[in-house]
Amino acid sequence: MSPTATNAPPAFLEELVGRFDASVFHSPARRARIRLEVEGESEWDAVIEGTEARLEEAASREPDSRLIADAATWRRIARDVRGGMTAHQKGKLRVRTNLHLGVGLLAATSSNREPGRMRFGSVGTRIGELAYVEAGTGPPLLALHGLGGTKASFLPTLAALAESHRVIALDLPGFGESAKPIGAAYDARFMARSVIAAMDGLEIDSAHLVGNSMGGRVALEAGMRHHDRVQRLVLLCPAVAWLRDRRYAGLVRLLRPEMGLLQVTPRPVVESVVRRLVPGATDGWAAAGVDEFLRSYVTPRGRAAFYAAARHIYLDEPDGEEGFWYRLSEMQRDCLFIWGAHDGLVPAGFRRHVEEWLPRAEHLVLQCGHVPQVEVPAQTHQAMRKFLA
Repeated sequence: MSPTATNAPPAFLEELVGRFDASVFHSPARRARIRLEVEGESEWDAVIEGTEARLEEAASREPDSRLIADAATWRRIARDVRGGMTAHQKGKLRVRTNLHLGVGLLAATSSNREPGRMRFGSVGTRIGELAYVEAGTGPPLLALHGLGGTKASFLPTLAALAESHRVIALDLPGFGESAKPIGAAYDARFMARSVIAAMDGLEIDSAHLVGNSMGGRVALEAGMRHHDRVQRLVLLCPAVAWLRDRRYAGLVRLLRPEMGLLQVTPRPVVESVVRRLVPGATDGWAAAGVDEFLRSYVTPRGRAAFYAAARHIYLDEPDGEEGFWYRLSEMQRDCLFIWGAHDGLVPAGFRRHVEEWLPRAEHLVLQCGHVPQVEVPAQTHQAMRKFLA
């Protein structure tokens, strides 16, 4: 139910928006309209312009992001020094449409002023701005998401490891809020250079890396090519070069990712297909992850980047001195591989190939699918703490 013109905003929402801290909020457009929904009661918009935030009646047009909770949860958020992050982690508050802006508002209204508080931002590089979210103090740990994902997939890792590390979850080029240059390679080498460029911009000499899926492949590439900048590597179901015959390799080489610039992709059509493919995509982390994918994919540049990155994952050369597996055997950094026993994208059976080429690596198989840090966060982060200590 939307508010009428005679209604005043609830006091708890006024208190929340009144403590907005622009220094930890990042909007590429420097403005945002975020819908605050009090379930069963009313809806209000937090309107951010520059460094200021104010409450307005919910507009008729669609907001940039939505935060949804019942009145009791909103009251607890207003009282809690950590704000909405606690409620979000417990599933009491849902963030939809745009996690970068929605969770960014939670961070900006938390009233937490301690060093290492959650902060959203971007760093300038030669290819453009790369967006990130960080939390914590201590040795830096860069987190790299998978194909079609964003830094939001590592929000559980920020919450779990911020007490011991400065955790920085990055939007890789082509994804999330980061730059999406047309014609960029979007292969592992290009992505690894972008990670190092982000470290330069953040004045980080060296860091641990954790990567999921495509992000794991990027982390490995950074470890192989820039070992002086990389410490330990945690690989969560990493994309690795296929060893079996790639029957469609010739066709895939002919296809050009730039076709995504011309493809007409109505969001309702794509959304219906994706939600049928992703189990449980109507609520929780799965629904938020689908929102993040769609937000980028329905844009021409986002589609081109997605196709280019997917193409390179499929065509990743396994053999020869320049091939993935031989280069992996020369890895100089300690690695922990965490596999999902039920992963249908990167089967845990790849473990035996890694053991053959990189025998000193550590391995752990968990009862999960392709995204361990979201599906089994307690076990994943316990293993990470032990390995990074």
